[in-house]
Amino acid sequence: MTIDMLSASPGARQAIPAGRLVLRPPRKSDAGLLALYAGDRRVAEGTRSIPHPYPPGAAEAFVAHAMAGTGAEHSWVMDGSAAGLSEVLGVITLTELEGAQSEIGYWVAPAFWNAGFASEAVRALVAANPLGSRTIFAEVFQDTPGSARVLTNCGFEYIGDAESFSVARNARVQTWTYLKKLA
Repeated sequence: MTIDMLSASPGARQAIPAGRLVLRPPRKSDAGLLALYAGDRRVAEGTRSIPHPYPPGAAEAFVAHAMAGTGAEHSWVMDGSAAGLSEVLGVITLTELEGAQSEIGYWVAPAFWNAGFASEAVRALVAANPLGSRTIFAEVFQDTPGSARVLTNCGFEYIGDAESFSVARNARVQTWTYLKKLA
């Protein structure tokens, strides 16, 4: 999904246990793996905001911005190092919306696809609910049904079709929209 910023809200900076991984704030040492994974066309084309080719310095800029704690988007790195996996498996975000609502987004590096990491991350982030959201929305491209399965497996309900612009594809892409009510 998206890779943007980490807000200064205290809850957004806490590590969140998520099964085989830990969701933690991005750090400078993540930049190399973030650049490698986000630079993969398959990752970029599964998101709205990651460009392809991935520009030099973009991962460092993402990390610096995340560490500065500004913006409405709260980002966590999916860190599998405690389970003997990579320090960076992907990224998951919550973007604050009006009225105690947020939007969740995520991407996982292709080497770790179909292993349940996205589902573990989504379940943990929803359970932790660090923004105190009453409702969480999600949107996935219709040509990425695996991302849709993650959401339905985590209790999100399909609410309709739409479309979004993908920077990597330089095109509007049909999407499915999902909702999870928490309160």
